Amino acid sequence: MCLLASLCIFGLAVVPLHADSSRSQVELGIEKGCFRFTPTGEQTNIPERYRLSERSFDYQMSLKRDLPNTGVRIFRVQFPSPIKTAVPENNTVHAEYYLPRGKGPFPGVIVLDITAGNQNLSRYLSIFLAQKKIAALFVQMAYYGPRRPPGSKLRLLMPNLDHSLSAIRQTVLDLRVAAAWLEARPEIDGKRLGIMGTSLGSFLAALTAEMEPRLNRVAVLLGGGGVVDAYYDHPKATPYRRVYEALGGTKEKLAQLIAPADPLTCAANLKQHKLLILAGKRDDIVPPKMAEALWKASGQQKIVWYDCTHYGAIVYLPAALDHIVKHFQAPN
Repeated sequence: MCLLASLCIFGLAVVPLHADSSRSQVELGIEKGCFRFTPTGEQTNIPERYRLSERSFDYQMSLKRDLPNTGVRIFRVQFPSPIKTAVPENNTVHAEYYLPRGKGPFPGVIVLDITAGNQNLSRYLSIFLAQKKIAALFVQMAYYGPRRPPGSKLRLLMPNLDHSLSAIRQTVLDLRVAAAWLEARPEIDGKRLGIMGTSLGSFLAALTAEMEPRLNRVAVLLGGGGVVDAYYDHPKATPYRRVYEALGGTKEKLAQLIAPADPLTCAANLKQHKLLILAGKRDDIVPPKMAEALWKASGQQKIVWYDCTHYGAIVYLPAALDHIVKHFQAPN
């Protein structure tokens, strides 16, 4: 089940400062440097929990793989998270940078993963975008991949609602920093930065874009908003809901608890972005009314409907990719 469905059910219980390496070193796949996060745009419409003060970050980038037949190089990127947790592995942000051949400037897009995927989908999407001359930065969310201790059961989403909300906050702030890193890259067109995600990743993508003006292009695949309205009466939530209500909980109280993680709460901020929503008419995981709710609250921008279930959407991936590429390639 997607990010906020799980929250609902379980809730019931940059300008670079300097570069230490030359372009020749980059070509060799070695780079260390420093970049600066500086808040941009209006901050008063950003909730306090998602604000980030001006600061500098060290980063390192190393070549992971060269794919000459595709015209794409893949780099490992690491930088410290602005949030420090009790889990050391989680305090470093890990990403994969899919860079097209050529000088650019290229559009830059952050790519986010699905709930419990093996990351193959996000890597496929990143390679595809890079082949279309769109640089992609696949970022590991909090407690994902190398950010989870070996053998640990820690996840971004846990039955502990406080943990889940904190992990979501950390991920949003990590992605705001990642946007600043992209903007600082000489091969990136800083005026064409975007973010996209699928299922779980789509909720985090929308939420992050609401808090980060740099990410002016957003693609939401199989996502939406209005979590409690969509899932409170879900059959799988029934046993949790009964216990929750027996302890004095109500639907309204739960909505208040989850509001900070629901993209619908600050959806009006997306009116200042270029938004593309791709949704399934028969989605059995993210109900269609969630996509429609986000579409209406964000200014009724472009929404494309496919006659499919959540997992059946894979059949329409080629058509969806065409919309996505055009969305991120479009001139300002």
